[in-house]
Amino acid sequence: MKIFEALLSAHSGSVERFVKYRMPPEDADDVLQEIYITAYQKFETLKNHDSFKAWILSIAKSKCNDYFRAKAKRMEIPLDDLIERSFTYGKNGRTAASVVRDTLETLGDKDKQMLYLYFWKELPQAEIAKKLDIPLGTVKSRLHIAKENFKKAYPYPPKESKGASVMTKALPKSLPKYTITKSEKAPFDVKHEELPGMLIIPRIGEKLTFGMYDQPQNTLTGFYTLQVNTPVIIHGVEGVEIEKKYVEGTEIQDDRSIFAQLTDRFCRYLGAIKAEKNGAKKLMTFLDEDFSLAYGIGEDNCGFPVHRTAQGIITENQGALSANISGDVSDIVGRYSITINNKRYDTVRLIFMEDRILTEQYLDQNGRTILWRRFNRNDWGLERYGKPWTEKLPENERLTVNGAVFVHWYDCITDYIL
Repeated sequence: MKIFEALLSAHSGSVERFVKYRMPPEDADDVLQEIYITAYQKFETLKNHDSFKAWILSIAKSKCNDYFRAKAKRMEIPLDDLIERSFTYGKNGRTAASVVRDTLETLGDKDKQMLYLYFWKELPQAEIAKKLDIPLGTVKSRLHIAKENFKKAYPYPPKESKGASVMTKALPKSLPKYTITKSEKAPFDVKHEELPGMLIIPRIGEKLTFGMYDQPQNTLTGFYTLQVNTPVIIHGVEGVEIEKKYVEGTEIQDDRSIFAQLTDRFCRYLGAIKAEKNGAKKLMTFLDEDFSLAYGIGEDNCGFPVHRTAQGIITENQGALSANISGDVSDIVGRYSITINNKRYDTVRLIFMEDRILTEQYLDQNGRTILWRRFNRNDWGLERYGKPWTEKLPENERLTVNGAVFVHWYDCITDYIL
């Protein structure tokens, strides 16, 4: 069975991500063991070894469903309902989609029927009329009433965010001067739902533009526009598609989508559209081996926690930072007053440290980014840039982190503050 061992070694990461994205961590290892045992026992039935990944993932899907069936039996929950929700309730928390379903349950039968046929089954109104044997005008009227009743019952009604309301405002060509003043007050806890690195909340209807300003020139070198329009399901995991454009000057340099998930506990990436050299577009998801390098954040790619509080993981002493654990780590470190664009903001400083890169993000009490700053360890990208950052940007601010020097590279602001 050396062939089986080699194939399993090559694809075990995908299987683990498939399972761990679906269920509580305390149960995942047992399910994984059942998957591997079943795959070993049935390996001889696999005729084409090139199909091993798809084959073992089909076993994983079956074992996950077995897990939820057993759970349904123990908890006396209807099977179909539990399996549908199993991808929504997991170690990463509860998604907006489950709130939608809960809201539907509060509506009357006619409202539920109309919304189900129109939105879930995607039937045209004329076909609904034929199916229910009622006039088309009645369908239009019932659908309108059902939509209004849903809006009234939904606990998170759509509202125009501050970022969305200023989408037409252009980002300034030069970064407004800002001051960062440390406060003696204790850091406040904050609900932070922004997607790491993209600064947008992955919720339907959200829009955002953010600009990147090189230092020390303070000049706008490019900007992103992002918009969340469509719910998606990737390998059974619910999320949203974020349309992303990157512009330099007047030219669009990047026009691709990313996929993310926001729950009541975590915010994380699910995948992205990746451009191939031949011009083709490839969907890269959390099951792919190279996903972690590009988009993986947190243990098992769980992403950033939504509820942030200062934990003492990263500490500051006389301006120098230190982290008491290794690997990717983030923590709130201090409270600061930011003055920018003639406005003052009370913020906490969220620091994220990964391999040779540090970012600091100043969040207001709404959990929105006021200022985002990028620092590079002195040897980051040395082969690409040809010299250490202390020589490349000698005038820029420096931070010391665990004894290593990090140099300020660029800043970002969003249209939230305009």
